[in-house]
Amino acid sequence: MFEETAFEKAGIPAYQIRARHDERTIRVYQAYSPEIAEAALAAGTFVAPFKRERMTWIKPSFTWMGYRCGWTTKSGQERALALDLTREGFAWVLAHAALSHFDPRVHRDKAAWKATMRASPVRVQWGPERDVHHQPLPHRSIQLGLSGEAVDRYVDEWIIAVTDVTPVMRAIREHLADGRVAEAQALLPVEAPYPLSAELAEAVDASTDGASQVS
Repeated sequence: MFEETAFEKAGIPAYQIRARHDERTIRVYQAYSPEIAEAALAAGTFVAPFKRERMTWIKPSFTWMGYRCGWTTKSGQERALALDLTREGFAWVLAHAALSHFDPRVHRDKAAWKATMRASPVRVQWGPERDVHHQPLPHRSIQLGLSGEAVDRYVDEWIIAVTDVTPVMRAIREHLADGRVAEAQALLPVEAPYPLSAELAEAVDASTDGASQVS
């Protein structure tokens, strides 16, 4: 496990899943072209021209999604969607995940890591969380790459609701362009630590923290 950092001592673990969630669902974000987004909004899940055969990445962090899509300014990411998933589905994703990089603290050797990668339909990446200006913060945020069975179950079983959050992203961008940082920050959704069992925390190498663990 990762050593405790100064930021963890301040109360935010370095590797923690934070998200908007309730007793039934957890919200993740994706950004796509207008064609894919409009079809998903109409169908309540992803349909053509969305391609199931491609790995698709989900992000629980709104600001990290904003960073990746440039507040919806990047080509092919002009529309941002919020996807509410069942917590059971999200647990399946974490349980079937493999880290996207070799880590000697987690893997016995590179051969073991590669074997885990081949067998897993889910990839885990931890990247620095971002503020509204896209500057990196000391703690990290998770993104999960779904492929194969994970994509099929995501599309067919786990998505409860699809919401267009493009207007919020664009409003934040406009506030920032005009120097209204407080107004931009006021539009950010509240994201709380997501409770993980010890097994799921270990599966994705999340920081161990009493506030976000369940027995």
